Amino acid sequence: MTEEQTLAYVQAASVAVALPLNEAQAQRVATHLQRTAALAALLDAFELEVDDEPAEIYCPAPFQPSPH
Repeated sequence: MTEEQTLAYVQAASVAVALPLNEAQAQRVATHLQRTAALAALLDAFELEVDDEPAEIYCPAPFQPSPH
């Protein structure tokens, strides 16, 4: 998407969900959306082999209260 298309999308989507955005707010959202799309494109371009495995889900250890 071009910058103009992204801004038009943000403006249309904000109307669709009744989220009032002024021009500056819509432009900031559009800028962040383009950055997010660029990051997603980098991830999507990364080649994975059949035996590549995703990382395990992070699960922190149970909280241990201090004995003091």
